[in-house]
Amino acid sequence: MISALLRAEVEGEKLSKREVIGSCMLLLMAGNETTRRLIANTLLCLDLYPEAKEFLLTHPHAIPTALEEVLRLTPPAVSFPPRIALKDTVLEGQHIRAGEWVLPWIASANRDETYFEQPHEFLPQRTPNRHLSFGFGIHFCLGASLARLEARLALEGLLRRFPSFQRVPTHPLERIVSPLLFSVQSLPITL
Repeated sequence: MISALLRAEVEGEKLSKREVIGSCMLLLMAGNETTRRLIANTLLCLDLYPEAKEFLLTHPHAIPTALEEVLRLTPPAVSFPPRIALKDTVLEGQHIRAGEWVLPWIASANRDETYFEQPHEFLPQRTPNRHLSFGFGIHFCLGASLARLEARLALEGLLRRFPSFQRVPTHPLERIVSPLLFSVQSLPITL
């Protein structure tokens, strides 16, 4: 990834040292926090839906599809950074004036019944699954491929080595209180 950044060009010019370092910091910080939360959210989903865990134990090739469903239903980041409306507009009947702040809410979009059948259900074999957890267009997450790879490898390894893992039932599930993140403070498991 870092090698690719060092080779990258924008309009024929290589990225500056500062831009490369900034991108690396973003990958390390944003990628670490959200990927950890994705893994925790995945383990929690598999604990809450034991039939999904059993399915993945016998069908490990389905892990990437299940991870996409975790990303849709319980995205580690529930909103994008706020934007400022450049002009007056109406969005889904809501009047937005130029200069007003707009906060894109991923968690809501990912449960839109116009796009997803049974939007509030965890369906680990859901396809297609065009969630917005990594953004869209020019704002698509630069670390999406890395996050998917890390989460897939972590889940494959955990299911292979510790197939009977369980959440410690006596440990209370305490959600992170944040306008940006969706996960639990901690998720102790027994192996």
